[in-house]
Amino acid sequence: MARRNPEETRQRILQAATDLFYARGIRAVGVDAIAAEAGVTKRTMYKHFESKDALIVCYLEARDEPVLTGLINSIANAPGDIADRIASMFIALAKRAEGKSWQGCPFARAVSELRDADTGDVAKIAGDHKHTFEHWLEMHLAADSVESADLVARQVMVLLDGCITQLLIHRDSSYAYASAKAARCLIRARCP
Repeated sequence: MARRNPEETRQRILQAATDLFYARGIRAVGVDAIAAEAGVTKRTMYKHFESKDALIVCYLEARDEPVLTGLINSIANAPGDIADRIASMFIALAKRAEGKSWQGCPFARAVSELRDADTGDVAKIAGDHKHTFEHWLEMHLAADSVESADLVARQVMVLLDGCITQLLIHRDSSYAYASAKAARCLIRARCP
């Protein structure tokens, strides 16, 4: 029997954890399920990840860039002024949330699920992710001469996370469309 490439095995384990953590929740998924999904033994899994906590950290680190890219692209590729482009992020979110596999923000969910545990790494990764996107928003709002771009970026972040929460609770995309309208009003009130 041919030996598997260690990096391919590691990636298969990480992908299995990603799929299971996002679909079912971090606490609900045990290492047995991850190993089975990846087609490896628990021993092999622990060779690549010293603990479930280490795997959780890798899962979140691996989600950072794809999630940021999706958010940024939903704004950067949209037509219109800065208010319309940011509103388009909420419309794209509405469409994603209509899919049965959509389970919200993996970062907010991880912090929420693990709030009673030692979540130092998890909270830092989630905080860094949110801060990076907020900073990106601020830079683009400022580039379009939006007054108090830092405050407006923070307000858009609150709208975004509130929207995601409402979508998870109600499974009603009208919350995203309402958030798009609120973002437009908020931004246009600060435009020259």
